Amino acid sequence: MELTQIRLLVSDFTAVYRFYRDVLGLKPQYEAENGPYAKLSPDTGHAAIALQDRAQMADVLERLQEEGEGHRALVVLRVDDLDATHTALVARGAEFLREPGPMGDRMRVAYLEDPEGNLIELQEWLALRAGA
Repeated sequence: MELTQIRLLVSDFTAVYRFYRDVLGLKPQYEAENGPYAKLSPDTGHAAIALQDRAQMADVLERLQEEGEGHRALVVLRVDDLDATHTALVARGAEFLREPGPMGDRMRVAYLEDPEGNLIELQEWLALRAGA
């Protein structure tokens, strides 16, 4: 597994985006001020923070509460074979909130929680973004 990002689930996407871009000075991978998703990085290194609109994520995971309470962030891990990883984790006792399935046409994802209720997204990349 490879850690790809820590993603914040936000209710006021534009305000949070402007804070990370304009106040902290992080550079967006591409301009997405109105969301629903953006990834921003400092000038050095490969680390990044991602923002995702809470309402959009609630459409993906019905269990996610819309406002105020509940999940605020999720850890994103890339795996080479989502089905094999899912099978191995279930065999070790993991319980999934969402079984492996498509997320757009570039990746497949599955979701689970750690014992404290923190969300974890497992990603299998099917295609890279053009120019990557």
